[in-house]
Amino acid sequence: MATKLFVGGLSWDTTEDSLKNFFAAAGTVVSATIITDKYSGRSKGFGFVEMSNEKEAEEAKKLNGKELDSRAIAVADARPQEPREGGGDFRRGGSDRPRRSGGNRY
Repeated sequence: MATKLFVGGLSWDTTEDSLKNFFAAAGTVVSATIITDKYSGRSKGFGFVEMSNEKEAEEAKKLNGKELDSRAIAVADARPQEPREGGGDFRRGGSDRPRRSGGNRY
């Protein structure tokens, strides 16, 4: 079963291909994903690499602190994303005045 690793400290110039090639030294890379900002498309400086098995993932963790694109990277086991709070209610903050609903303004 594939093992997912978190990779932090990535340069904005790092591509998914260069990330995959870097981790290929540790074994078979199933996937390499760089997380980007949904509006600008720019890298957020972290991503995930999926190694084909636990043994190769352990080898990949040894790359922690190594340099990729002139930046020292951090490699650790990926944790499941925690659920976010809120969402849905767009009426936050602002006035305490009651909202008008329908009707004629005049």
